[in-house]
Amino acid sequence: MKFPAKKAATLLAAASLFSFPALAEFPDRAVTLIVPFSAGGPSDKIARDLAEALRKPLGQTVVVENAAGAGGTIGAARVARAQPDGYTLLVHHIGLATAPALYKKLPYKTPDDFEFLGLINEAPSTLIGRQNLAANNFAALRQWIVDNDGKVNLANAGVGSASHLCALMLQSALKTKMVLVPYKGTAPAMSDLLGGQVDLMCEQATNAVPQIEGHKVKTFAVTSAERMKLPVLADVILPPFHGHPYKRLTIAIGGGR
Repeated sequence: MKFPAKKAATLLAAASLFSFPALAEFPDRAVTLIVPFSAGGPSDKIARDLAEALRKPLGQTVVVENAAGAGGTIGAARVARAQPDGYTLLVHHIGLATAPALYKKLPYKTPDDFEFLGLINEAPSTLIGRQNLAANNFAALRQWIVDNDGKVNLANAGVGSASHLCALMLQSALKTKMVLVPYKGTAPAMSDLLGGQVDLMCEQATNAVPQIEGHKVKTFAVTSAERMKLPVLADVILPPFHGHPYKRLTIAIGGGR
């Protein structure tokens, strides 16, 4: 995705409000965007587009660094520990909100250790499968999942990620068990799906579309509330099954603690 200059400027202005150096001097060095997932996934791609959009108005280099692992909590912890000076920002998704419910102990507190600057984007998720699956539509896929209770592998980008939550909702709606396989981000999960090592994945449209258009995966349904060419999951299994994973730009407010 490409960021409109106006939107990039708005996010930049929000970041400057929480910078402790004199505003007229900010920034006087490179700004770092931390992505708590591996390179190549939707969070990484969006962060890199944002970095490119911010370079000109900032007049400084904007560096994207990946700190993957533990469902995004490693990268979030790094930002929480950073100096709260506006130079270390976090590009995260719903996982920042879900982590406290999924992990008994975290090295930071949400939302106390962060200041949320703005919404970058949101997009529906798409239920996709390996190309050699026998099922060609959602009805057939549903029956195949039920017939293979406990055997179907469903990849996700990590515990607490949007794809993980989508998988849990799908499993609950179908009243069946699936093998949920967590990865350190979308890119390695997608790689295994393309290679046929896993069966399914509920992935954000920003990352799924190129694979769909390239006919590298099979597509079964979307989580969008809007009607599309594909079945809407809320219509075929469990209303309301809507989901628009989002990306937020976040800054630490308690760095160094």
